[in-house]
Amino acid sequence: MVELGRLLTAMVTPFTAEGAVDYKQAQQLALALLRSGSDGVILSGTTGEVPTLSYEEKVRLFTEVKQAIGDSGAVVAGTGNYNTAESEELSREAEKAGVDGLLFTVPYYSKPTQEGIFRHFERLAKATRLPCILYNIPGRTGVNMTAETTIRLSHIPSIVGVKEASGNLEQIAQIIDQSRNEFRVWSGNDQETLPILSLGGYGVICVVSHLVGLQMRQLIDEFLAGRTAEAAQIHRRLLPLMVTLMTAASNPIPIKYVLNQVGFPVGGMRLPLCEPGEAAAAKIMEEVRRHRLDLPIP
Repeated sequence: MVELGRLLTAMVTPFTAEGAVDYKQAQQLALALLRSGSDGVILSGTTGEVPTLSYEEKVRLFTEVKQAIGDSGAVVAGTGNYNTAESEELSREAEKAGVDGLLFTVPYYSKPTQEGIFRHFERLAKATRLPCILYNIPGRTGVNMTAETTIRLSHIPSIVGVKEASGNLEQIAQIIDQSRNEFRVWSGNDQETLPILSLGGYGVICVVSHLVGLQMRQLIDEFLAGRTAEAAQIHRRLLPLMVTLMTAASNPIPIKYVLNQVGFPVGGMRLPLCEPGEAAAAKIMEEVRRHRLDLPIP
C-alpha cells in the first residue's frame, strides 16, 4: 500500500491577473500547505477549477508542483472526467510527470449506470501503475456511486481508496465494512471528517486545511490516539468555518477569496465562477476572523 497521507488538501489553482495559471504561486502554495500540516495535495480537482483547465495546463501543473515539493509530500493528480479515453490519456501523462497518485471523479453529465461507472474506473486503473483514489460527489456529478459498486472496485489492487462526498453515512459505513482490508475511505466533506473517522475511515481530502491545516492534523492525531473528546472539541471549533466555506458560495469561491484577503495571492477565478457578492464576502471573513490561521503567509 502506497502511503499518500491522511490529510490531503484539495488545492486551489492560482491564476495571474491575466487569468493564466500561476505555476510559481502553485508551487509556493503547495509547499506552504505541507508546512502547515498536509501530507500532500490534490491538483486539478473541484477546488482546483478542473473544468476550466486545459489538458496542457494540467500536465504542466502536475509537473511543476511535483518538482517543487519532491519527496516531502504526495501529489495526487485529478485526471478523471466524463470521457474515459481522455481520462486514460491524461492519467498516463500524469504518471510521466512524476505524480504519486491519481484521483478519478465519477463521470459527470453523462449519468452512467453503475456498470458503466465500474467499467470506466476499471479501465483507468489498468492504464497506470499509480495508486488510484475514486471520488464520489453526487451533488456535482448527478449520479451516486453506490456502496456495492465501490466495494466491487475496491478489489482492483491499484484502486486504494475513495473520497466519499455523498454525505450518506450509512453508505460510507457499508463501504468501510465490506471493502477489502487495505481499502481506505477519505472524507470528501470537511465537516464529516470526525464522523467518518469514527466509522473506521482513514482521513480527509480537505478544503479548510488551506487555512487551519495544523488544527485538522491535530484533530486526526487526537482521534487516532484515542483522545476522542479532544478531537471532538477541535471538530466543534472548526465546524462553523468548514460549513461557511462550503455554503457561503460555491467551492472554490470562498477559499480563494479568503486566501487573497489574508495575504496569500491566488488570483481570481475563471468564468463561469466569479467573486462572492458583498454579503457573502462579509459572512466569510466574519467567520475566518474567529480562527487562528496556520497557513504561513509569504
